[in-house]
Amino acid sequence: MPGAPKPEAGMQWLLGAVGLPRRARLGIGPAIALAVLVLIVLSALLAPLIVPHDPLLMNAAQRLKGPSDLHPLGTDAYGRDLLSRVITGGRISLVIGVCVAAASIGIGLVIGLVAGFFRGADAIIMRVMDGLMAIPSIMIAIALVALNGPSLWSVMAAIAIPEIPRVVRLVRSVVLSAREEPYVEAAIALGSPMPKILFQHLMPNTLSPLIVQGTYVCASAILTEAILSFLGAGVASEIPTWGNIIAQGRSYFQIKPTLILWPGLMLSLCVLSVNLLGDAARDRLDPRLRKRGE
Repeated sequence: MPGAPKPEAGMQWLLGAVGLPRRARLGIGPAIALAVLVLIVLSALLAPLIVPHDPLLMNAAQRLKGPSDLHPLGTDAYGRDLLSRVITGGRISLVIGVCVAAASIGIGLVIGLVAGFFRGADAIIMRVMDGLMAIPSIMIAIALVALNGPSLWSVMAAIAIPEIPRVVRLVRSVVLSAREEPYVEAAIALGSPMPKILFQHLMPNTLSPLIVQGTYVCASAILTEAILSFLGAGVASEIPTWGNIIAQGRSYFQIKPTLILWPGLMLSLCVLSVNLLGDAARDRLDPRLRKRGE
């Protein structure tokens, strides 16, 4: 109809009504991704309060039951409530994703600052990083977990170590261009302490790309943990994670595919939402992409 308002105009009016500046507004896709991710995070945080059953409680009489009032998503091969396990499994997967992103960003930032600023250390550090990147990350993770045993800390370390070289290369590239700026050269000429130059003058230039990189690392860590658990090299099998639930349900896929469907759906939604938000953050924080969209 000629006089009917367009949906995009209505959305822009709603965003303007709540007082959000144009740059802070999300598109439809990132907004949906944010809503889905918030629901997943809240359900994981409130899991002890909202799960209908103990996710570890076995009941042989309820093995492989279909959906019912008592078990909305049915039960697994050990009679455990599938809904409770899927909700609880998100806690471990999200903790691994956030901790791996924080650890790899923190360690990679320090190493990248040193490699980008000190030319003598650059060659040595980058050859080590190139060597780590030459090995498939999943192979490094499996080897480290096999050496240290399947525990939460060993899995997080095994996933974080292959991500550090990528962060180092990103920070180094930013520092190499930023160190030629006049304000950095002035700080060096004035004899400013080296830690002040690195963390006060150079580090702020890396924050925007690191925020974007952190979202990708988080999503990759969640997916890698699921792969390791599926292969039997992740956290202990009795701990409910999305990867463990999928691994334990694969033997019964033909008779009850929902054992894999529900944890796989939650895993896919979580990873997709984090990646979409990372893309949105890149578009907002990159000046070239921001100007192109305005």
